[in-house]
Amino acid sequence: MKVCMIANPKGGVGKSTLATNLAGWLARWGGRVMLGYIDRQQSSRAWMQLRAPTLPFIATWDIQPGQPARPPKDATHVVLDTPAGLHGKKLAQVLKFVGRVIVPVQPSLFDILATRHFLDALLEEKRVRKQQIEIAVVGMRVDARTRAAGELERFLVDTGLPVIAHLRDTQNYVQAAAHGLTIFDLPASRSAQDQEQWAPILRWADSAQLS
Repeated sequence: MKVCMIANPKGGVGKSTLATNLAGWLARWGGRVMLGYIDRQQSSRAWMQLRAPTLPFIATWDIQPGQPARPPKDATHVVLDTPAGLHGKKLAQVLKFVGRVIVPVQPSLFDILATRHFLDALLEEKRVRKQQIEIAVVGMRVDARTRAAGELERFLVDTGLPVIAHLRDTQNYVQAAAHGLTIFDLPASRSAQDQEQWAPILRWADSAQLS
């Protein structure tokens, strides 16, 4: 089972956008995907309830009476959407089951400062230090050609972590989410630019195999 966690302690940075779209892409390409919401706001759960049964299927937690929630036994991929403020023992507990972490960051001072502390803590985790977990960063609501994108790149130099993609600020994500869709469910004529921006994320996920 391949497990990828979307995480950043700062709220409103686009964790659910990344989680739902990554899960949707994996399902579209034949994966038996579970989207796990440990986000207190349950954003991903609400999105799944809007998703039409005719779309590629995405499962959720298997909950049995008296048992902890688990991924379905036949799941090949798990994408975890996490809450704001994830840190300390709870972060360490979740990381025991994770092979990949994507950290979404918006190129604002407040987001960068919050993310700096999170990345410092993340890089100190035992499984990360042993290179058992791979980490990548995605710039959210940013144009790669702007000064803000450059500031984000400079912020990450000392971490050694790659910014694998920059996703633009567009209503396509908002409108798709409102109907339980991803940008991969939209007509290509409408979402071509967004799907192109996702290409490096998908290459990273595919090469890493989310293991």
